[in-house]
Amino acid sequence: MSDGSRREHWENVYITKEESEVSWFQENPASSLELITLVGATPSTVVIDIGGGTSRLVDSLVERGFDAVTVLDISATALEVAKARLGSRANQVAWIVADITMWEPPQKVYDLWHDRATFHFLTDEHDRTAYVERLSKALKPGGYAIIATFAPDGPERCSGLPVVRYDAEYLGQVLGSAFELVKTRRRKHLTPWGSVQRFQFSIFRRAPKSTD
Repeated sequence: MSDGSRREHWENVYITKEESEVSWFQENPASSLELITLVGATPSTVVIDIGGGTSRLVDSLVERGFDAVTVLDISATALEVAKARLGSRANQVAWIVADITMWEPPQKVYDLWHDRATFHFLTDEHDRTAYVERLSKALKPGGYAIIATFAPDGPERCSGLPVVRYDAEYLGQVLGSAFELVKTRRRKHLTPWGSVQRFQFSIFRRAPKSTD
């Protein structure tokens, strides 16, 4: 999928559906918060949420005193919804409208990279390579990447698009040897209409002495 068609797809999703009408909606992003705590994140940890959209993770982080949070999403509409929900607290967050496969990240800035359900939409190998390149550039040596995708027994499609399903080992192979698997957990997500989606949440640590 090209950058333009991908952007058009997600803008249409967020224009035509309310926040709680998408399958990935969570009132409480408990699984993400659990793993963020597990890696030892503190309010000074520099965090980026990839494909954050209208996710309420940013609300939870701001409420916990995190003061260096960035949210990136391809949909400007989604980010405007999140900003409106946060109100004046939105000024405490950096917002980036970008396709993750096209984004030009800063060098070794982030301590923690979080992605719940963006990576599995990258079905083209070129896009996956572009994602890993940006992860490798943006994440500090010794930093953590928390990546959640549909598990091998999860859905084959989402939001009308095909996905790639992963277990932690396969995901690690795609990320490459610079990223060590620290922890993986399976989770069941209940959609707003009661369907069960099976996810895997994995923590990877970037090699502390990485120089790329």
